[in-house]
Amino acid sequence: NGYGVLSPGGYTVAAAFLCEVVLTAIFLVVIMGSTHKRAPVGFAPIAIGLALTLIHLISIPVTNTSVNPARSTAVAVFAGSGAISQLWLFWLAPILGGLIGGMLYGWLGRDEPPITGNS
Repeated sequence: NGYGVLSPGGYTVAAAFLCEVVLTAIFLVVIMGSTHKRAPVGFAPIAIGLALTLIHLISIPVTNTSVNPARSTAVAVFAGSGAISQLWLFWLAPILGGLIGGMLYGWLGRDEPPITGNS
């Protein structure tokens, strides 16, 4: 994982940060939505797997994909070449993305009260 010279496409720190935050938020919304009690049974693995595949396809050219601080830490420890100095981004961005995704899902995925009527 990385930005600047450690980014496959040479993306800046701002682009890498934005990419990781947005994609982590989207991933969390997909996870929360597909595991919601109103979601179709058995749909979660398909939705989560496809979302993670799409996230990788989008972000591999930017940062080599993180969306998981533990995975980024392991890579940085063994990669050397300054990757450990960029690790802050791959902890901060997913945490912020998770918070944003959680708030977004809370706003979008709010349960509506049941419709009642006198019929």
